[in-house]
Amino acid sequence: MLNGLPAAVGATDTAAAEAEALASEEAARDALMGDVRAYLKRIEAQESSDGAFAPGLTEDLLGLGLALQRNGDHEQAVRIFKRGIHLSRINEGLYSRRQLALLEGEIASHIALGALSEADERQRYLYRVQAKTLSDVTRGQALMEHALWQRQAYEAGIGEDPFARLVNMWSLYRFALSEFAKVEGETSPMLLPPLYGMLRAQYMLSGFVGETTSGRYRTGGVYGDEESRQIGYRSQSYKHGNAVIRAIYDIQVAQSDVTLKDTAEVLLLLGDWQYWHGKRAEALDTYAQLYGELEETEAAQALREQLFASPQPLPGLAGVRALPQHSGEQEGRLLLEFGVSERGRVMDVVRLDDHMHNDEKAGDIINRLRRTPFRPRIDDGLPVETEGLRWAYDTSAW
Repeated sequence: MLNGLPAAVGATDTAAAEAEALASEEAARDALMGDVRAYLKRIEAQESSDGAFAPGLTEDLLGLGLALQRNGDHEQAVRIFKRGIHLSRINEGLYSRRQLALLEGEIASHIALGALSEADERQRYLYRVQAKTLSDVTRGQALMEHALWQRQAYEAGIGEDPFARLVNMWSLYRFALSEFAKVEGETSPMLLPPLYGMLRAQYMLSGFVGETTSGRYRTGGVYGDEESRQIGYRSQSYKHGNAVIRAIYDIQVAQSDVTLKDTAEVLLLLGDWQYWHGKRAEALDTYAQLYGELEETEAAQALREQLFASPQPLPGLAGVRALPQHSGEQEGRLLLEFGVSERGRVMDVVRLDDHMHNDEKAGDIINRLRRTPFRPRIDDGLPVETEGLRWAYDTSAW
């Protein structure tokens, strides 16, 4: 009998914890419904006293829409947000700041419902309202958000011309750069986020396939006929990317707290951009220049080792990485051994694990690895072949 007590006590504790969690969830739901009822009561009172188009209704409709959103009732939330936008247009004109939060709420609910075309349509209207009502830094920040949406819409395949999304992404980041520069000056670090966004756009315009905004990785090709358009854009894209990286470098060196690592990473970014575009001689010159500059102190030599001691897949820029971060041999469900030639080509790929239940996805990853260009290992300023690399992957990232 005594031996059974711990198990019985444990079961009782588990049941009590589950009951407490359920009670907490129920209390939270009751609180949310209480918010909804309170807003409905206030709206009803305003309509009775001031009519269905009372200016004060807009704020309560926003609050009601957000409360419905928190309760998971996105269909009703969309209707409420739309009514609030309609009232705002009646009372304050076609474009007003009061519409912004309502539009953002409506878009969030469309996305939650999977209604991406509707979300895209309202995103375009939000852009027009922001263009009329925002200025300076706030307009720049809004442009950054719209640029990100263009990439997300591209990845989701929304619309009939995905390639145009990438062109829009580039343009919106460029507009944001101009807004920030007008307010903060040509060397402000606030210019770095739109510049990096522009560089990501150029990678995608010239054929990048890999990391997405969700953190997952595409192994498939480009959409529709955009492949031929990307080929035609590639030389122009190379020039644009070079200019962007040099602008990043100029801003970095203008900062009072700039470090050797900051400037080295931008030079490496330039070399990687050149290498990825097949400009091997130019890239090797850039790598050799950087390699030579990182030799004067122990700290510089340690940084050189960190940057050049092993081959790296290209591109390696956050947001447009070619491959996910690999893990230790014991951590992944896919274990690969391969080499990288002095020209940055993957060779002799061998699968070492015995998790054969996911062969299709593993095959996609192996094919992607074989197609990915690498920055070769640099030794004494020169590219060298590397053998026996072992990388493990969790295939759920793909």
